[in-house]
Amino acid sequence: MRVIGTAGHVDHGKSTLVQALTGTHPDRLKEERERAMTIDLGFAWFTLPGGEAVGVIDVPGHRDFIENMGAGGGGIDAALLVVAADEGVMPQTREHLAILDLLQIQSGVVALTKADLVDDDWLTLVTADLRAMLTNTVLAYAPIVPVSARSGVGLAQLTDTLQATLSQRPPRPDLGRPRLPIDRVFTLAGFGTVVTGTLSGGALQVGDEAEVYPAGLRARLRGLQTHKTKVERAVPGSRVAANLVGVEVNELHRGMVVAHPNSFQPTTLLDVRFRHLPDAELPLKHNAEIKFFLGAAEVFGTARLLESDALEPGEQAWVQLVLTQPVVAVKGDHFILRRPSPGATIGGGVIVDPHPKRRHKRRAPEIIAHLATLLQGTPGEILLQALTSLGLVSLKAALHKSGLVDPALSEALSEIRASGDLLTLDGETLVASRQTWQAFANELQGALTAYHVAHPLRAGMPREELKSRLGLASKIFTAALNHAEGLKLVILSGAWVRLPTHAIQFSPDQQTKIDALLADFQREPYNTPSFKVSAAQVGEDVLNALIELDQLISLSSEVLLTPETYASTVAQIKTYLQTHGTITVAIARDLLGTSRKYALALLEHLDAQGVTKRVGDERVLK
Repeated sequence: MRVIGTAGHVDHGKSTLVQALTGTHPDRLKEERERAMTIDLGFAWFTLPGGEAVGVIDVPGHRDFIENMGAGGGGIDAALLVVAADEGVMPQTREHLAILDLLQIQSGVVALTKADLVDDDWLTLVTADLRAMLTNTVLAYAPIVPVSARSGVGLAQLTDTLQATLSQRPPRPDLGRPRLPIDRVFTLAGFGTVVTGTLSGGALQVGDEAEVYPAGLRARLRGLQTHKTKVERAVPGSRVAANLVGVEVNELHRGMVVAHPNSFQPTTLLDVRFRHLPDAELPLKHNAEIKFFLGAAEVFGTARLLESDALEPGEQAWVQLVLTQPVVAVKGDHFILRRPSPGATIGGGVIVDPHPKRRHKRRAPEIIAHLATLLQGTPGEILLQALTSLGLVSLKAALHKSGLVDPALSEALSEIRASGDLLTLDGETLVASRQTWQAFANELQGALTAYHVAHPLRAGMPREELKSRLGLASKIFTAALNHAEGLKLVILSGAWVRLPTHAIQFSPDQQTKIDALLADFQREPYNTPSFKVSAAQVGEDVLNALIELDQLISLSSEVLLTPETYASTVAQIKTYLQTHGTITVAIARDLLGTSRKYALALLEHLDAQGVTKRVGDERVLK
């Protein structure tokens, strides 16, 4: 079970696109329908072409409701960034992208909606602007797919691209410590209290005893559903509706967490590594009031700067957050900070210590060194950092880069293998981190998508051109490409590489010209139109496509045959050679009733194919 979250500016068509993909309009509030504007989180689901069910969280785009976006963004596997082609990049486009980047949502697809309202030149400009905006973010290599929810154009390609993107995301690990951040609370007649959220950290089972944090309320899981389907066990990564017995609706609210009893300790004090957004309007001052977003929780607090009195936009620092209400936090969780008034996203980061013992003394070198060590992480995290920094490399190089030695090295390998963060590409020693592979897969699919758009009548992108584009050594490129083929991200065909969704398609006008050309080939099978004449009749790109599709066989730069004529000709030549032992150009010409040019091209082609061998002026079977 995977979850996709939308992002993007108001009125760019997020909810309409979700309805086109899923058949369900995510706006559920009366006010939303009356105003035709998403205010709160919406939910839907659909089934990908491969059969996997996917949940969709639709978030508000208007700046007045952007804080609801934070509640929906933390538990998603991939982002669907929606940008209207007729407007392009807008303020909340940038703010939503910044939030995705701060939350480190590693996968995503950009849907360029309303593509039917603009011409090709404008679409190219908007795409270039988008690609520039995405640079140096988690979506730097995300595929950009033009779509129209109104006409349906591009929707099939979008679902295929989402499927390819999600296929690179490994299942959420089951760490035996489930967390269900509540993003919605309601009651159902005959059932009672129901909460929904995106499950992480572990599985929940019907009948489990539960605790609602931070309130400490005890409950029991009477029922579980995923996409309105009853399940006995909900797994990490799935959208879950949980029917709770023992608590009332008025006791619960968004931001609480359902988990096993005594498995978490709520906290109001957090040590974090904070990244101040480069386009933030003001410096962040010591003890500034902030709004803290984690999972579905939204809490006020203050930011204690541990190294300075102010943090300029674009800088990073160690910060201790003091919250007004307790939250459930785990080391490694990503969070967002917003300025309360006027409201604006100012940055975010990662939680290094969810339970510091006390408020830290500021400007204390020993405290900074301690936090840096915590940030560096476990042996597995250290090895993973080394692996990610190197890209697609040998395991030996990654181990050397980490600086670890046994027993920590063995522990690190076991840790990242168990978590699915270590990918072996060639069955032996070439490896990549999950994050690196996702970036490569996005770049690979982006390069192929761009090539298919530029050359729709070509079977695929030449391997060598793709290798040069990706900037990889031959051994690494081959291993990565084979791994991508195994995951069905690409199709390898000889010297060509293509996306599974790509196929050469001729227009009705082109097909009419093709039919006329092939009729000429049928009328004179051994005196067929030359390459130049054929290209003039159907166009050189179309002719090359016919050759790539094996609808025509190229014997030389001038001579073409249909596959049927070619097969018949080869059979005749072989039969003659089996009977007479040798054949000359003149004999082949007379045998086929053709010209010397065609007979010579045929025999030289058969020499190159290893069917015949030239001996003087004669050919023999090889």
